[in-house]
Amino acid sequence: MEKKLVIPGDFLSDDVKLADEGTYIEDSKVFSSVFGIASLKNQIKVVPLSGKYIPRQGDLIIGIITEVSFSNWIVDIRSPYEGLLHISEFPRRIDNSEMSKYLKVGDSIMTLVKDVDSIMKVELTLNDQRLRQIKDGRVIEVTPSKVPRLIGRSGSMIAMLKNETNCNIFIGQNGRVWLTGKEKNLDLAARTIQKIEKESHIPGLTDRIVKFLKEEKGIPVKGPAKRKVEKEAVKKIEPEPVQEMTSEETATEETPREEAEEPGKVEENKSGGILDELLDK
Repeated sequence: MEKKLVIPGDFLSDDVKLADEGTYIEDSKVFSSVFGIASLKNQIKVVPLSGKYIPRQGDLIIGIITEVSFSNWIVDIRSPYEGLLHISEFPRRIDNSEMSKYLKVGDSIMTLVKDVDSIMKVELTLNDQRLRQIKDGRVIEVTPSKVPRLIGRSGSMIAMLKNETNCNIFIGQNGRVWLTGKEKNLDLAARTIQKIEKESHIPGLTDRIVKFLKEEKGIPVKGPAKRKVEKEAVKKIEPEPVQEMTSEETATEETPREEAEEPGKVEENKSGGILDELLDK
């Protein structure tokens, strides 16, 4: 068996050279360090089914300002570690006395993890055209380890979700999801995302989500229609969701030029491959 459910301490292999994320070595043997799905193909990895977000350099995430200090905004990033957004990482030059004018406690931001040092000091930045303050829509949360399943293989799940709900969706790698669209569509998107999170470990997820979406809209789908819906969703989906999520004013006061699908790609490229492999039906 190449995949199996494991708990911390479960024996995985005698070949320590294959040990990877989610494992530890003891007495020349490999054990699981987390509760999750173990992949025993090529390398030994365990993908956690729960737990806090652990930041890595290059992650695109959604943070919430919790404090404004002399030269830093302190940011909740859904992690055991706080994020620090230094005034120099704001996209325009401002004085320390003006910090609360631009970002105050409670504001949400789409931000990038610039650096994480050995003592887990997490430095953030807004100096990127993809990044901004979130001023509209709705932000919901999912378990960070479920993010790759929400994206789907080659972006198929999120593409279908955007198409079927007519919402723009940005998925932060820390499990915060930014939705914009009409209120009734936001409700449907939020319920669907919650269903994906709850049932991501059960085989046949895509079939159930297609059926759920269509039934919610009064359009039942049977059998092969599922694949057709997926393909149509991927074709129809707009390639720039972040650009579409414009508000009257952004932190940079510019319209983002980057393709908004890039955040999704970053997520998928960094961690999605193994998660998709482990958790796909």
